[in-house]
Amino acid sequence: MLIQIERPKVAPNGQKIIWQPLAGSQALALCCPAQQILYDGSRGPGKTDAQLMFFRKNVGRGYGRFWRGAIFDRAYKNLDDLVSKSQRWFPQFGDGARFLSAKSDYKWVWPGGEELLFRVVKDESDYWDYHGQEFPFIGWNELTKYPSDAAYEAMTSCNRSSFRPEDYPIENRDGSIELLPDIPLTVFSTTNPYGSGHSWVKEKFIDVSPPGVILSTEKMVFNPKTQMREPVIKTQVRIFGSYKENIYLAPEYIAELESITDPNKRGAWLEGRWDITSGGMFDDLWRDALNIVPRFEIPHTWRIDRSFDYGSSRPFSVGWWAESDGSDVVLANGQRVRTVRGDLFRINEWYGCSGKANEGLRMLATEIAQGIVAREISFGIHNRVVPGPADNSIYDLMNGNSIAADMEKPVVIEGRRYRGVQWARSDKSAGSRKHGWESMRKLIKQAQPQVDATGNYIPRETPGLFVMENCVQFKKLVPSLPRDEKDPDDVDTEAEDHMGDEVRYRVLAHATGARSNKTKGHH
Repeated sequence: MLIQIERPKVAPNGQKIIWQPLAGSQALALCCPAQQILYDGSRGPGKTDAQLMFFRKNVGRGYGRFWRGAIFDRAYKNLDDLVSKSQRWFPQFGDGARFLSAKSDYKWVWPGGEELLFRVVKDESDYWDYHGQEFPFIGWNELTKYPSDAAYEAMTSCNRSSFRPEDYPIENRDGSIELLPDIPLTVFSTTNPYGSGHSWVKEKFIDVSPPGVILSTEKMVFNPKTQMREPVIKTQVRIFGSYKENIYLAPEYIAELESITDPNKRGAWLEGRWDITSGGMFDDLWRDALNIVPRFEIPHTWRIDRSFDYGSSRPFSVGWWAESDGSDVVLANGQRVRTVRGDLFRINEWYGCSGKANEGLRMLATEIAQGIVAREISFGIHNRVVPGPADNSIYDLMNGNSIAADMEKPVVIEGRRYRGVQWARSDKSAGSRKHGWESMRKLIKQAQPQVDATGNYIPRETPGLFVMENCVQFKKLVPSLPRDEKDPDDVDTEAEDHMGDEVRYRVLAHATGARSNKTKGHH
């Protein structure tokens, strides 16, 4: 039986058409051979239908109980639309499919043994409910809901099957033997760019390949079937869909999308753009055009310090900061720019990440200190940097020693001995964590000029937070930090928040109230 989206029609061969993919992204998704598929884009192109039908197309092919799938979300209520649409389509095929609605089941089952489960995976720890199971098909509903890739990567280990075609030959009426193809292994995710997981999804799928272009990676592995090491090719692709492809959408729905005033949410929901800031804690305030500035030579009267959040198995973060005394700066093109006393400029950074999301370098404290000094020498600021705030955990004693003490030890670079790295304690007073996030929001906003009733810009009089364009990790990680679902005044600690913490330490040490907001330079 063939497959259609709305009113039943009849195919040329007389078969009833229940559902068929829309031309464009839906059709591409249904025939996509990649192992990991991200169906992204605006709201409304029919991503959910495509995900359901991708599983349904292999029901009844002969795989039986081996064809087993699960579609995940972070809460059962978020699965309601998937379940509703499956109940709309699946019974129309007339193949005996039954939906078991008890939460202990919550799945479709077919007479041949195939199953499609709807399940909740809130975070990586939920993986252990599925450890050892086989899911040739795994679906993720709105992947950017997940603050990190931990749950996705853990569950991908269940994307496997023990089905061997030679063990289940099919005998045709003429007595010939036919073997089924290998069972397809697919992780099919749908998403919109807007969500707490914007950054990691963008890094994994969007930045590495254009839409529709399959990315292949080859790795030599031991093949148990042949008992030899052989090359294995893993494939992934992103497929972009637009609401403009869906001829069944009501114009009133589009009118709602077009009325969105938040530029980030509008860009994501209406246009499916990934060049937005999304996440929650700062995305409503952050503006690349206003908060990111070109590099310039730091005036000799400005204070330069650094902040630090330690990590080993998780990333560490070092940020170098210049605090304005109110004097002007001169850009490379000769333009003179006014600053406000107390303006904070992030001038450089070192993010100790392996390249894999939220995975650290496992460097020793002495190695990190050596790297800090080496970088300060290369930046030309070594003799100007004064100790800034660090996570107070570096002072915790273990066997009579601490990370802070190790970092203070002298380091040797190219045969020359240098003083080690010292820090100041960060503010860990009651309420300081939430106060730090709110202070960051305040400084981000104050970096942006205001407009009066006549449309003219009002000169800034309060200090703001600026980031030099070379600090690419900040742009990737901090503006999109997601809020905690249970406590919106804090960030989600499951997310990659290490750099956010490091910035927060420096902002809390800013002591804005103790400084005059008057400027010294050109007005």
